[in-house]
Amino acid sequence: MSQGTSLIDTYRAEGIRRVKVVFTDIDGVMRGKYISLDKFSDVAEGVSGFCDCVLGWDVNDQLYDNAKFTGWHTAFPDALYRIDLNTERRLKEEGGIPLFLAEFVGDDGPHPICPRSRLQSVIAQAAALGFQSHMAFEYEFFVFKETSQSAADKGYRNLIPLTPGNFGYSALRTFTLSDLFNELMDYCEDHDLPLESVHCETGPGVWEAAIGVDDCLKAADKAALFKTLVKAFFQKRGMIATFMAKWSMDYPGQSGHLHQSLTSKDSGVGAFYDPADPLMMSEVMKRYVAGVQQYLPELLAVVAPTINSYSRLVKGAWAPTASTWGIENRTCALRVIRGSQKSQRMEFRVGSADANPYLTAAATLGAGLLGIESALLLDDPLSGNAYDAQDALPASQQFSSNLLDATRKFATSNAAATIFGSAFQAHFAASRAWEVREYERHVNDWQLARYFEII
Repeated sequence: MSQGTSLIDTYRAEGIRRVKVVFTDIDGVMRGKYISLDKFSDVAEGVSGFCDCVLGWDVNDQLYDNAKFTGWHTAFPDALYRIDLNTERRLKEEGGIPLFLAEFVGDDGPHPICPRSRLQSVIAQAAALGFQSHMAFEYEFFVFKETSQSAADKGYRNLIPLTPGNFGYSALRTFTLSDLFNELMDYCEDHDLPLESVHCETGPGVWEAAIGVDDCLKAADKAALFKTLVKAFFQKRGMIATFMAKWSMDYPGQSGHLHQSLTSKDSGVGAFYDPADPLMMSEVMKRYVAGVQQYLPELLAVVAPTINSYSRLVKGAWAPTASTWGIENRTCALRVIRGSQKSQRMEFRVGSADANPYLTAAATLGAGLLGIESALLLDDPLSGNAYDAQDALPASQQFSSNLLDATRKFATSNAAATIFGSAFQAHFAASRAWEVREYERHVNDWQLARYFEII
C-alpha cells in the first residue's frame, strides 16, 4: 500500500473531510487552501496546478510589473505543485484536520523560483560534497493586546503591548503569564514544532523562541510554519504578533538567528569540530565560515529582504552591520560557538525575523559550501565590539544600508547565481526592486512631520 493510499484510508476511517495544503511565496508569506479529501486522493502522489501569480506578487497581492518569469505577459498559468506527504501535521484546533507543505515543481526538475525547491537544490549540493546540514532557527516577535482590525484602525500606531517595560529574561513575566507561555509551547509541540526555549526579550511584550535543531529542510519547514502558526495562535486569543524586523525605533529589532553545522553524510560525525585546534574549529568549519563571511554582503537582500529590515541593521542595536566573525561574540555577524563534536556550530546573526527561512537557509548553506569548495582562508576572529572595528574593515565587508543597494549587489553576484540559479536571481532582484519602488511612491509620517509646514 502506498503512503498516500494509507493516509487516505486513515482519514476516511476517522471521518476527516478535508486537508489543508500550504507553501511559502517569495516573501515567506504562507499561502494555501483547503482541499476536499476526494481532491487530495487525486493529487496526493502526483501533481496539481496552482496559479503562478503567487510567485509574481508582493505581500499586498500586487503583481510585479518588472519580472520576466511570470506576469501579465505570461497570462499567469497554473504552476505544477506536489504535496510533501512527509510533512503531515494534525491541526489540533481544527479537529485534527491534516496539514501538508507543498512545493512547486519544474517541467523537468526542481522549480527555478520556488523557495523550498531552491533550498533543496543547495541541500543536494551539500550531499554531493559528502555533508548533511543541520539548522535551528530562533525568532523574536512582539505581542500586542490588539486584534488585526484594531491594529489596522489605529494605523499600527499607539498599540498596547502584551506587557509594559523592559523585562529581558524576566522570571516574573513567565510566572505571571505562565498559562500563555506553556500553552504556546504545548501548541508548538502538538504541531511538531518543539521549542527548546521561550523567554521575554528586552522591550514591551517581546518574546523569543528557539526552535529545536533538525536537518536543514525540516528546520526551514518548521520555521516557516512557526511564524504563521504563532500569529494564528495569538490572533485566536484576541492578540496579535508581529515578526517585522523593526516595528518601533524605540526598541531593538527582531532577529531571525540561525544556528548551523555540518555532519559527514556517511558517518554522521560532526564536521565542524577539531579538538586539536585552539578554537576547536575543523578546516571544514573554517572554510565554511570564510565562505559565509565573504559572500554575505552580496546575499544581504535575501536575509534582509524588506525596506524595514535595514532599520534593524544599525550599530549598537544587537544587529551586525558588517560581515565579521568572532568566537562567542554577539556583536559579529557570524558567532562561532565552541562545544563538542555534537554542539560545535556557527550562529548566523544577520537575518531578521521578516526573512523567508528557506532562502536564509539556502543563502548561508550555499555560501558556506562555496567556501569549502574554494578552500577559502579564514581571517582572524574579531575580539571586542565589532561596531568599533567596522570603520577599519575593507569595503567588501561592509553591509549595504538599504534594500536598493543590497538588491543591486545581489543582481550582479556570481555567488547568488551559483547558489540560487540565474532565473531565481533575476526574479528575486526584480521583486526587491519592486518593493523599493512601492516604498518610494508613498508619503510616510516622517516626511509629513518633517516638511509639511516648515518647507
